[in-house]
Formats: sequence, C-alpha cells, structure tokens
Amino acid sequence: MPTGSPQTTSPIAPDGQFKERPFAPLSGWLLLPVTLGLAALAVGSVMTAVRRGEPPVALLALPAGVLFFLSLVGYFVVGPNDSRTLVLFGHYRGTVRKIGLHWTNPFTSKKRVSLRVRTFETGSQQTAALKDPTGKVLQEGTRSRHPLKVNDLDGNPIEIAAVVVWRVIDTAEALFSVDEYEKYVEIQSEAALRNLASQYHYDSPEPGAVSLRGSTDHVGQRLKEELDGRLRGAGVEVLESRISSLSYAAEIAAAMLQRQQASAVVAARQKIVEGAVGMVELAMEQIHAKKLADFTPEQKAEMVTNLLVVLVSERGAQPVVSTGQ
Repeated sequence: MPTGSPQTTSPIAPDGQFKERPFAPLSGWLLLPVTLGLAALAVGSVMTAVRRGEPPVALLALPAGVLFFLSLVGYFVVGPNDSRTLVLFGHYRGTVRKIGLHWTNPFTSKKRVSLRVRTFETGSQQTAALKDPTGKVLQEGTRSRHPLKVNDLDGNPIEIAAVVVWRVIDTAEALFSVDEYEKYVEIQSEAALRNLASQYHYDSPEPGAVSLRGSTDHVGQRLKEELDGRLRGAGVEVLESRISSLSYAAEIAAAMLQRQQASAVVAARQKIVEGAVGMVELAMEQIHAKKLADFTPEQKAEMVTNLLVVLVSERGAQPVVSTGQ
C-alpha cells in the first residue's frame, strides 16, 4: 500500500539539528474501504470453507487477516492544535499537522506532540490524581508551590517564582534535540530565573533604577529574552514570562521589614520638614507684608523655632511666649 509522500528537503539543518518538515499521509477515509474489504475477505473465506467443506479455501483468511490488522495499525488521528511526528525504522519521515483521519506505513512510529499553549510556574509541583482500577478519580491531584530561594545583587536571600507561557513550534527539534522537552523547559526556566534574580537588587538604592520589586515588567521581559535564547534550539517558543511571587526569605524578612519601615519614616519626616519650612517662610512673608509685627533678629529666630516645633512635632507643642523681659 502507498504510505504518503514527504518533501524531498533534508530534515537536518546545517548546524546538525533536525528541522521539522511536513508530511502528506494518505487519507484514512480512502483506505477505509480497503481495510473493510480485507476483513470481509478473511471472514468470507472461513465461512465458505466451512459451508462447502473445503479447508484449503480457509487459507485465504490468514494473509487477509494479517493485512487487515496491519492496516489498522496504520491509521491515526490528528486533532486541533495537535501533531504527529512520523519515524520509520529510526528515520524521521516528517510531521503531520493536518486535522483528520490519516493512514501511513503500519511500521511507522507516530509520536504525538501537542502544539497548544502551555503554562509553567517555577517551583510548582503537581501530584497525580488517585484512581481506582476502573479509572474513577478517588482523590484529585494537589498543586504545591515552592518559590526558588536565590540571592539578589546585594546578597540578600529572596524567594522568587515566575510563570512561563510557551508552546512547541518545531516538533522535530523538540523530540530529537533534547530528552523530554517539557522537563527541559522547566529546568531551563528555573536556571534562567536564578541567573536573572542575581543581577538585580530586590529594592534599588537609587530612585528610578531597575529592581526586582519595582520593575517587574522589565524583569519579565528580560526573562523572556533569556529563555528564548535557551529554548530556541529545542523547538520551543516563549510567549510570555512574568514574576508571580517575590519576597524576602523568612530568615531576613523581619529585619528587612524594619528597614523598609525606617526608610518610610525618614521619607515622611523629610516631607514634613520641607512642608513646615515652606509654611514658616510663607507666614513670615505675610506678617511682614501686612505689617502685623516688627521683629528683631532674635524674635524672628524665636518665632521660626516655635512655628517649626508646632508644625513638625507629633504631639501637642507648647510654644514659648516671650514676655519682653
């Protein structure tokens, strides 16, 4: 029987890696009558031999039955966003992406490769569901998250995780360039995230500088670019990557929280002092413009001191009143 025709171009790229090439199998619907005919021939031969009492006629059932079962093995189905990679005796024949029922050489291995968009989160683990012998699910699988513990640019231990959205774009590279391309994506994603996290501060000491906490979009784009470079040779395209979890490690979380609180208090005090100085300056200008009082340098300094104490102090301040003595 014919087996379909691949393109004549070589599947091996100049760098030695396999490249996907399309394969045109025969339509399974066209071969279906042949398969049914073989089945009818096998059954008819046996029935004829029994009815007529002619055992030699039954010998036709043997080759017809063998061809029937071989032809059944040649059928395969390709669903939406799915593909089948065909390998015949160790030789890559091509990849079928066309949806439908197809038929090819029965001795061809048909490896399924999903083309769907998939999502992976670093540090996550999925346990398999518990099923009984009949296949009924007794307990659903559980998903656990374990963010990676790495050191940032300052050497502080942090816990970080990222979500990577990817898909297979070259089935030949995915199957023949690496072992278990799904595991390869997971390992490379964790390695790239560790490398990237060590290049940035958790919180940048300089305002406006890039940091893990303050520049998540930039860090996610950098992670995508690094993963693209690592996974292109495995036939995988990274569509998106984003930081999904970020925090200080438990052993320094309390100390870092105190530092953040202290920084916030200092920044707030700075704003209060700047506002108070401006208010004092405005008050002195209005007093002078409306000629409400004429202060000596000593009185002016005392007035500024009292105003600053009232405006800056957190408690009710008691201004010092000069008696003129």
